[in-house]
Amino acid sequence: MIYSSIHSTFDIQKYPKVIKDAVEFFKKTDFKEFEEGEYEIAGKDIFFQVKDIMTLPVSQTRAEIHRKYIDVQFLYRGKESIGVVDDTGLNEVDEDFLEERDILFYKNVPDETFITMNEGDFCVFFPSDVHRPACERNGKSMIRKIVYKIHVNLLQ
Repeated sequence: MIYSSIHSTFDIQKYPKVIKDAVEFFKKTDFKEFEEGEYEIAGKDIFFQVKDIMTLPVSQTRAEIHRKYIDVQFLYRGKESIGVVDDTGLNEVDEDFLEERDILFYKNVPDETFITMNEGDFCVFFPSDVHRPACERNGKSMIRKIVYKIHVNLLQ
C-alpha cells in the first residue's frame, strides 16, 4: 500500500510508471466536470471511476480486496477514513464477486489500521491490501472519489 498526496514533495518519479501516471492524472484533471461513472484510459487495462459517496460508520461498511486490478483511490472532495490491513487469507468471506467484478467482501477483518484521507490524498491498494473505503470522520459526509484501476499485469 502507498499513501500520499498530490501535494507531497516526494519525487513521484520513484513510483512505478503506471502509479506515477495515475498521480499525474490526478494533478492535472478537474474532476468536478465529470459525471459519476466509468471512463476508459487504456481500454480495460486502465480506467477510472468517478463516485459520489456518503461516508458511513465503520460498522456499515465492508472490507474488500481485488485480485486483477490495483486500486489507486484519490479523494477529490471531502474527508474520509479508509481501513487497511494485509490479507492473511484467513478472513471470513461475506460475498465473492471476484470472477464477475473483481471484488470480494470480508465479514470481519481483525487488526485494521485507519488512514485519515483529506482532499488531494491518494492510496494505492495492491491485491494483498484489504481496504475499507468511505468510512466517516466526525459524522457522515458526501465525498467525491476517483478510483483509478490498473490491471496487475501492467506493474510487471
